[in-house]
Amino acid sequence: MPVSPSVVQAFAPTGRLRASINLGNPILAGRGPDGEPKGVSIDLAREFGRRLGVEVELVVFDSAGKSVDAVSQDKTDIGFFAVDPKRAEHIAFTAPYVLIEGAYLVQDESALKANEEVDRAGQRVMVGLGSAYDLYLTRELKNATIVRAATSPSVVDEFVAQGVEVAAGVKQQLEADAKRLPGHRLLPGRFMVIQQAMGCPRSRGEEAARELARFVEERKANGFVAEALNRHRIEGASVAPPQA
Repeated sequence: MPVSPSVVQAFAPTGRLRASINLGNPILAGRGPDGEPKGVSIDLAREFGRRLGVEVELVVFDSAGKSVDAVSQDKTDIGFFAVDPKRAEHIAFTAPYVLIEGAYLVQDESALKANEEVDRAGQRVMVGLGSAYDLYLTRELKNATIVRAATSPSVVDEFVAQGVEVAAGVKQQLEADAKRLPGHRLLPGRFMVIQQAMGCPRSRGEEAARELARFVEERKANGFVAEALNRHRIEGASVAPPQA
């Protein structure tokens, strides 16, 4: 189905589709050997640009918070975020296209054995500022103290440098950090599942939001998202189910 000119204008008022890309989540985006951004979110951004018939401009950030701010403030046209009520005040989210696990990392000698033991007085949890984990744990933790690193990729290094008791983040990133830094382990299982979705500024209107939601459902259904996950060799993430 052709996209109406009014929707194209809503998404690309500058003549380009400016896609907000967060390199802080390795499941969604990173840099290839040539230094260029690559990943599932880049593939989806370019595919949506083709749908609209406009050129795509990748606007790259090192943290989720900065990427969210760019879309919330109408500085970019689309983005790729974990669904969260606070973010939804300014961003119109699609249904999720990928589900990602969040996990905790501790030192080997830590007495903590289960996720349920983290929320205790005296425990400090390191998270990336403005990340989905920051937003979620800020609401959910009642006794532990949250400590914030500038970006999600710097969480474990700051956790080690500051002697914090727990680090929280993308399970795959923490697994890689545990291999990089012997003497650390992940707590079993997960403490949350992140619903990763596309979004656009609410100011772009309902018609634009519906078009983006339709695009995501079609790309889940036709195998595009699954193929992108396989192509980029992403493990530990799954394609989200169709929207009811």
